Amino acid sequence: MSNQVQVIIVGAGPVGCVTGLILARAGISVLILESEPSLVLDLRASTFHPPTLDMLDELNITEKLIAQGLVTPTIQYRDVDDGLIAEFDHAIISDHTAHPYRVQCEQFKLAGFAADMMAEFSDAEIRFDCPVAGVTQDGDSVTVHFDTPDGPEEVSADYMIGCDGSRSAVRKSLSIGFEGFTYPEKFVTASAIEPVDEIYPGMGHVAYISHPTEWCVLIHAPEFWRFLYPIPLDMTYEEAFEREYLQYRLNRIAPYGKDYTVDHRTIYSVNQRVAETYRKGRALLAGDAAHVNNPVGGMGLNGGLHDGINLAEKLIAILNAGAAEGLLDQYDRQRRPIAIEYVQAQSIRNKKTLEETDPLVRKQRQDELRSLMDDKEKSIELLLQTSMINGVRKSLSLE
Repeated sequence: MSNQVQVIIVGAGPVGCVTGLILARAGISVLILESEPSLVLDLRASTFHPPTLDMLDELNITEKLIAQGLVTPTIQYRDVDDGLIAEFDHAIISDHTAHPYRVQCEQFKLAGFAADMMAEFSDAEIRFDCPVAGVTQDGDSVTVHFDTPDGPEEVSADYMIGCDGSRSAVRKSLSIGFEGFTYPEKFVTASAIEPVDEIYPGMGHVAYISHPTEWCVLIHAPEFWRFLYPIPLDMTYEEAFEREYLQYRLNRIAPYGKDYTVDHRTIYSVNQRVAETYRKGRALLAGDAAHVNNPVGGMGLNGGLHDGINLAEKLIAILNAGAAEGLLDQYDRQRRPIAIEYVQAQSIRNKKTLEETDPLVRKQRQDELRSLMDDKEKSIELLLQTSMINGVRKSLSLE
């Protein structure tokens, strides 16, 4: 082997670590470069959909997520003013998946599981405090230039995967466009420790709650309930987290009559963007480096993992079985359209449904959801779409 390692992965988040683990298990030498001093304790994503659980089960990780997470068979559609509209149980898609439920578990736990398992392989390594400065390549190798506490270094590999997030240094170094848009409003996540389902009997562990201006996604993770909601365009960070307004928004969703204990809060901008290509020579993109979307539906993390797993399998075929590099173009053909036609389209549609302002359209949507509950086949189709099973199947059908 002329290069120092076979595959360099930039970014030790869940996508980078899971992809690295798959490659290491196949005997491929892997180096993961992470800019932070340790694995990042990111609380933002916590939903694992059925096909993702099926994929991770082959790595013996799903049982770890279940042990530290919360199994959630049902999802609810609610309205702030009208209450429960419809509830769907993933049990009806048990013929389509070995895991007919969601698991709510913070994404950093997955990264930790995968990193610990990868450490068992002598040819796999994670180096921290190594921010990437640039990427160069020729016909035989790709070289990553990065900084360390002791000065700049570089390392060459057969292939490189950028899993370094929405602000990807890899994508920028490769001059790959990131087309799309940014929503005008900011999103807030506030995590409360009180038992919302006891405070508000009947509240589901995953609830999409519609309203023209005060919609919310409520997710129960093992140690907290996360409220995700938009704030007015002219509201400042300080105003968003002022006690009276913060407590008003949480009590609007689940009336408590007193203050919730907010253990974690953040405010951020939300984008809908897809890279113009997932491959440039020997360099590839996966996860948030390749696509970002609004969090309504929990599709970003799952789509990123589907990228990484798909790509890892193709690199194994190339490096271990001598398959043609055209597989990497197939990766782009399989995963990029899914990001656009399924993940982007569904997440945009999810948000539009929650914030619908026309009362007649809102009522029509409510009536449609109620009617779906009485039609098993249509309920199955809804869950195959929202659980991302349809997207995975479509991806694998593309040549």
